[in-house]
Amino acid sequence: MIRVIVADDHYLVREGTRQLLEASGEVEVLATVEDGIQLRDAVDRMNPDAVLVDIRMPPTHQMEGIEAAHDIRAKHPKVGVVVLSQHANSLYAFELFKDGTAGMAYLLKDRVGDLEELLRAVHEVTSGGSVIDPVVVEGLLSRQQSGPDRLLDTLTARERDVLEVMAEGRSNAAIAESLFISNSAVEKHINSIFAKLGLSQGESETHRRVAAVLAFLRSHEIPTA
Repeated sequence: MIRVIVADDHYLVREGTRQLLEASGEVEVLATVEDGIQLRDAVDRMNPDAVLVDIRMPPTHQMEGIEAAHDIRAKHPKVGVVVLSQHANSLYAFELFKDGTAGMAYLLKDRVGDLEELLRAVHEVTSGGSVIDPVVVEGLLSRQQSGPDRLLDTLTARERDVLEVMAEGRSNAAIAESLFISNSAVEKHINSIFAKLGLSQGESETHRRVAAVLAFLRSHEIPTA
């Protein structure tokens, strides 16, 4: 049984999600809460395997769910986080994955009604993987007219190695150590990857890293919902 906590400020959504998960026979819902403060407290007390959290909650209804996700992963790195959003906004995805993709998922709320897809996301984050809604992926990569698969084909073998390790959420120094190359070589390969994938310098490096990782995940047919 996977032990989870559900956070949403709408009672019916919380209860509906709880009942759906528990009906699977694979999940035990430890608690349902209505804001980020209650969620953090519940995680500290109950030590769940994963949490499902709405992206917008009191008090400001902006990105409380993402902020809670970052806090939880920093304090409890073994707890997976599934962030649910009504918006297929790539900026939210960038913000969620800015410090790495491991153990986190970004799904549209439409997926909540699909138990199989929701359970897949929960299983993925509890094992340290990452999940990104395919609708969001399409939005991130739509500007690349030749398509992500063809663009990835332009990468050299070493660039693909770098991108693969980057997809694990590792820093440049960790990539260098893993591949036995220098930090400067890693930076050179990453800049080349950004250029070949059409990720302009007008975007932050964090945003470009996430988009590159998303392209890699999609090309390797890792579940994205």
